[in-house]
Parts: sequence; structure tokens; C-alpha cells
Amino acid sequence: MEVLDTLMINNIISNGLKHSITYADYRNLVSQLVEENSTTGNQKTEDLANYTILNDRRMKRWDKTVKVSEDIKTKIENFNRKVTWLVITESWCGDAAHIMPVINKVAELNENIDFKVVLRDENDELMNQFLTNGGKSIPKLIMIDDITNQVIDTFGPRPTVATNMVNSYKAEHGMLTPEFKEDLQRWYNKDKGQSTIEDLVNLLS
Repeated sequence: MEVLDTLMINNIISNGLKHSITYADYRNLVSQLVEENSTTGNQKTEDLANYTILNDRRMKRWDKTVKVSEDIKTKIENFNRKVTWLVITESWCGDAAHIMPVINKVAELNENIDFKVVLRDENDELMNQFLTNGGKSIPKLIMIDDITNQVIDTFGPRPTVATNMVNSYKAEHGMLTPEFKEDLQRWYNKDKGQSTIEDLVNLLS
């Protein structure tokens, strides 16, 4: 039964990879959607289109400003196993806007890491294999060994520090309030991608 499950998951991932695009193509897609006042995903609401505009600005900023320290750069460069980082996302997702440029920055430092992007709503079967607490939370990074096609590990939808903040707040208040979401955006701005980098380096070790 487990072999069948593994085969099924491998097929679903393989199918996802066939529909994947590069990060550069994803950035171009988001920029195009901004011009059209639209968004990725099944729901094309004005709110989600506005989030896409905001996220395009965020990603532009992080693409330019994310810094990786020299000692962490060395750790990333020393990773010598060929892997694919397949990331499930959507243009309207606030967490993704802070995280995607960081994933790209790390992947660019090692040619063994192939960073690919797929859209959640277009890859429902894939998303359903990688739920977080039963939910379709994004961004979700699936780390795949290029030789064996096995899933080595996953990351997301948020760096560990932010996940702990969210879980603590939910435990105390039952749900995430708009105020908390603003606090979380401020945390991302202050953190400058460093917690995400730390988690990604842990994936590579």
C-alpha cells in the first residue's frame, strides 16, 4: 500500500513539475496581472487584485534588498545534492510576497537547487498532498531529490518564528485579527528574510 502511495505522490509531483514555471516567469506573471488589475487563483475579486498589487511591490523590494551573510552563503554553496524546490503559491498571498524572493535568493547561490513555482488553485491534487493542519496554506515548498524523485522535506507556509507567533495568537484569541496580521507584516519587514533563510539552510543540512 505504501509503495502505491509513494508512486501516486510521485506522479502528482511529476505532474506539478510539468506545469511549473521559473521564479523569473512568476515575477513577470505577477507584474502582468498588476497591469490588468487581476490576480492568480480561482477567485478574481477586487480585494485579491489589490493584494497582488501590494505583493508585487513587496517582492520588488525584497528582490533588491534581501541579504545573505557570508557564513550562511558558504553553507548554502557547500550543499552538493541535486534538488528541486517546488513552491506552491498565489499572487495574492501576503506571506508568499515576503518569502518567495528569499527562496529565490538562496536558490541562486547554488546551482544544485532548481527553484520552480506552481499556482495552488491550478494544482489542487498537489496542494492536497501537502496541507498544513488540514488547510491549503501557502507558500509551501516541497524539496525533491532529483535522482530518486523522493520528497526530502517541506517548508512553509511561514518561517518557524512566524509560525510560533501565529499559533500562540490563535491559541489565545481563537483567530487572527486584522491587527495581528499588520503586526505580522511589520515582523516580516523587521526580520528582512533572515528567519526564512535560517529555515532554508536547515532544509539543506
